[in-house]
Amino acid sequence: MSPTQLPDHGAVLAEVREVRRAGIVRLRELRLPVLTGMSASPGEGSPGEPRFPAVERLLRTAVAAIGGGTLQEAAEFSLGLAQGTRDWPPADRRRRAAQVYGVSVERFRKNQELMVLGQVAEQLVRLASGAPAQPPATGAAAPASDAGTAPADGSAPASALTSASATSEPSARPRPLAPSHHRIPVRAGGHGGHVTLHVHAVDLLRDIDVVVSPSNTHLALPEPYKSSVAASLRRAGAVRDPAGRLVEDSVRDELRAWSDRFAAPGLSVAPGTVAPTGAGALAWQGIRRIFHAAVAVPRPGTNDYDVQPADVTRAVTRVFALLAEENGRSADAGLPPLRSLCLPLLGAGRGGLTPAVSFAAVWAAVEAELARGGDWDLHFLVRRPERALLVAELLASTDGAPTEEPGP
Repeated sequence: MSPTQLPDHGAVLAEVREVRRAGIVRLRELRLPVLTGMSASPGEGSPGEPRFPAVERLLRTAVAAIGGGTLQEAAEFSLGLAQGTRDWPPADRRRRAAQVYGVSVERFRKNQELMVLGQVAEQLVRLASGAPAQPPATGAAAPASDAGTAPADGSAPASALTSASATSEPSARPRPLAPSHHRIPVRAGGHGGHVTLHVHAVDLLRDIDVVVSPSNTHLALPEPYKSSVAASLRRAGAVRDPAGRLVEDSVRDELRAWSDRFAAPGLSVAPGTVAPTGAGALAWQGIRRIFHAAVAVPRPGTNDYDVQPADVTRAVTRVFALLAEENGRSADAGLPPLRSLCLPLLGAGRGGLTPAVSFAAVWAAVEAELARGGDWDLHFLVRRPERALLVAELLASTDGAPTEEPGP
């Protein structure tokens, strides 16, 4: 298609939404004149002639050009392009796409879905123009002179955090793996220090004294097969026999015991409450304690939660107070103090807070603790590279530094 015949983005988006409603399996039945014309080779039939295999290839090319991450994954589920979803009903595909973002189906329908399908349409228009499709920018790309340059210690360059989202140019050489640890300088109240940013699943943490786990105000842990931070910690903390059978659900049992002792039967705790437990089998990985931060308030009659940033800040403040209390008891017992602490983005999953709002709420308490001279080995944890880039930029901005130091 020539540049003078470029399709209108709105018209392309309308047909992409039609494909979402019907699914790839019903392409033959749809009237998609714009997508059909974009997929036709020069001189091959007429634009109105059904070419559903070519339309499907075009859609797959456009979705692949998004460049990975949650955006591409949600697009694949929305359109039925993900493996095994070709014949899924539209409601099931929307539900699975909403899970990618950790939000309710209704929230996804009103917010993220239009963004996801809009990006698919954007890539389709780029393909029609003959320009290389490119993923949406998530941050500034590294200068050309630094591209592909590794630090002297052999670790991956800091710019690898941007991964595929930083460039659209194909390369014969495989991209370096983004490092999973970044040591970032921070400053608060005239006190300087460093925070380690982890970019991996929570159950891969090693040798950290305390891990903070988000919880609801009923202190009810999710089922261990789920993918949330709380579910992953419960699963990793369970004691199992050599055949993998559950012997003791350690984290859940200790949290129930704490709740039975301190919480009123059948009632929720106040938002911002923190319940400390042991780490169960995670002790073999050097994790000593799990602090369960009750920040999510269940919304009656739904499966959704409400999280207030002030409750997140209150919970993290309480975490530092608990650290001091437990260290006092440890000193009396002759045990080593708790020094290292790992914080996820509390409330940024099903709680509905954006990563930036969650970080600001967590950092408000961290900054206050650092400003008063708190000497802690601080860690932040995110699982998605695009969130890692955001957190790295926000952490670096506290020190006025533009980039982070590569971690070990």
